[in-house]
Amino acid sequence: MLNNGNKMPQVGLGMWKIPKDCCADAVVDAVDAGYRLFDSACDYGNEKQTGEGLRRVFESGKVKREDLFIVSKLWNTFHHPDHVKLAVKKTLADFGLEYLDLYLIHFPIALKFVPIETRYPPEWLHDPSAKFPRMEFAEGVTYQMTYQAMEELVAEGLVRNIGVSNVGTLMLSQILQYCKIKPAVLQVEMHPLLTQEKLLRYCREHRIQTMAFSNFGAASYIELNMATAAQTCFDTPIVQALAAKYNKTPGQIILRWGVQRGTTVIPKTIKKERLIENISLFDFALTQEEMKEISALNQNKRFNDPGHFCELAFNTFCPIYD
Repeated sequence: MLNNGNKMPQVGLGMWKIPKDCCADAVVDAVDAGYRLFDSACDYGNEKQTGEGLRRVFESGKVKREDLFIVSKLWNTFHHPDHVKLAVKKTLADFGLEYLDLYLIHFPIALKFVPIETRYPPEWLHDPSAKFPRMEFAEGVTYQMTYQAMEELVAEGLVRNIGVSNVGTLMLSQILQYCKIKPAVLQVEMHPLLTQEKLLRYCREHRIQTMAFSNFGAASYIELNMATAAQTCFDTPIVQALAAKYNKTPGQIILRWGVQRGTTVIPKTIKKERLIENISLFDFALTQEEMKEISALNQNKRFNDPGHFCELAFNTFCPIYD
């Protein structure tokens, strides 16, 4: 239950890195497996294909629009208030929908506007063909301006709920000082190696639902050369022991830990058997002591950090975390 009375499923399918050629099928397979939450973003580059999958499930009669909870995110180049509505309308057109259930500000990073006709998704580099391509920041665009433009989308019926992503307690406290519509959701990286206990507690106390991405930690980043297999927590003794005890996979143990903390989890997969596995989390429960043992794996290890990857990939130092 969100702070405005709307409901959101606790397990969804993350659309990040799902290839375009199998994206529509993944949506159909996920609906068949019982998924009702789909987490997407402009920057994922597959919203048209996601929309094709949504069209197919609606036309088949398997679900109605009101049965699904569709999430997308405002990209960095659309932070200026003049461009926020433009961005959400493009996403809605790609999805073939009239409204989003949740729209998040993807990063607290305002970049210079790139017209949709020039390049979409705009991605990180302002001009990839430049002699020295890099990110270029928007001038005079504050996070408050962007958030207040997001609030207008709710008033116009384009989105049902708004929220933020990749921010911490300080920025949340600032948002709560000026917002007219309280953020319904905070989406952040959260897994046993990055438990973020204080942030999770802060969100609980202010009735902001936490949606955890990269639920398996390093697993999402190995193929991007941003992590190694040795950094995954699947093979840790506690996870292996609990998987054996409950006759579950290590992935199910980690996801159950996330669900039992009260967070929403959005694991990504295109395999039918894994779709079923990832949502089959409600026929067992971890003990309080087992929850603590998994949380003790914490290393404050963040894999998705613009302060690291932006300099390596986009020639731009862009820290957003201390």
